[in-house]
Amino acid sequence: MRERWIRFLATGGGLGLSPVAPGTVGTLPGVGLAVLFGLFGLGWRVQALAACVLTAIAIPICDAAERSYGTKDDHRIVADEYLTFPICVLGLPWMEHPWLLAAAFVVNRAMDIVKPPPARQLQALHGGAGIVLDDLFSSLYALALNHAAWAAWCRWWGGAAL
Repeated sequence: MRERWIRFLATGGGLGLSPVAPGTVGTLPGVGLAVLFGLFGLGWRVQALAACVLTAIAIPICDAAERSYGTKDDHRIVADEYLTFPICVLGLPWMEHPWLLAAAFVVNRAMDIVKPPPARQLQALHGGAGIVLDDLFSSLYALALNHAAWAAWCRWWGGAAL
């Protein structure tokens, strides 16, 4: 029973079992989490705290799932993708500009694929830490790029940046 729950959580409710782009498909619950944070009107500080908690929760889930599947960072494991995604939109006014959420999704996926240093090197860590920390750093890069893009958008098209 425990292993079923671990696999359910690790695969994002089965989305990580997608035969095409499981990481991208498996990130979708993270978009849902970010939307929930926005709908509940959580300020960016509370969202940041929640994102830290979700990232911390992802480590033991991914660790247990890796042992269950018997493969290092098995492609079916997407808890690292969806539980770190809310980081990518922290402090952005995506509720007023929903296109920011879609753009953040694309930037997040690009950073997860490219994995700029030290994200790629962190994959070498053992277990859940190696699975999650590279995504944490990729999400932080995405957050920085998303804020830079938003600031550029505001300068170009007018309006107040954050």
